[in-house]
Amino acid sequence: METVERLIRSTQELLWERGYVGTSPKAIQIAADAGQGSMYHHFSGKAELAKAAIERSGAELRAAAEEQFADGTSTERITGYLRREREVLKGCRMGRLTSDPDVMADPVLRAPVDETFQWIRSRLATIIAEGKENGEYPAGLDATRTAATIAAVLQGGYVLARAANSQEPFDLAIEGLVDLLTGVTS
Repeated sequence: METVERLIRSTQELLWERGYVGTSPKAIQIAADAGQGSMYHHFSGKAELAKAAIERSGAELRAAAEEQFADGTSTERITGYLRREREVLKGCRMGRLTSDPDVMADPVLRAPVDETFQWIRSRLATIIAEGKENGEYPAGLDATRTAATIAAVLQGGYVLARAANSQEPFDLAIEGLVDLLTGVTS
């Protein structure tokens, strides 16, 4: 694996585990098995590397979501997305960044986080609108509000699971949401 790839991957993991302040250039270099000169050859500093790592995490999250969004009814696609394999107790890579004050205070670092969540809500709204068109959901269902609710339940499930140090609250939140989605169609 190329040095730049190791630097980005290591930064992704460290941001997920430690947050921005806890991710020092030295920790990145050790995790990536890269020297200081190598890091600064590819990136002007920690902020530029963090931006690349956050953008990569967002792209990977979108790609993983698209796998579930590809086939099936609207409910099957959304349910597949909600139930996909996740490292629940580590939290969402992007969601965890929203509680990092240094990331949220920096418009350059915050932008890819916001863009990822906007994309998820937009994609979910499109799938819900398709479900309304084919009669799967009632015509009066607001696709934008429902998409925001799905995203909020998913992120809130991570928070509840981490607080309890158990995946159970996450699973309960997801299955409760699935019950609501499937109840609308039955």
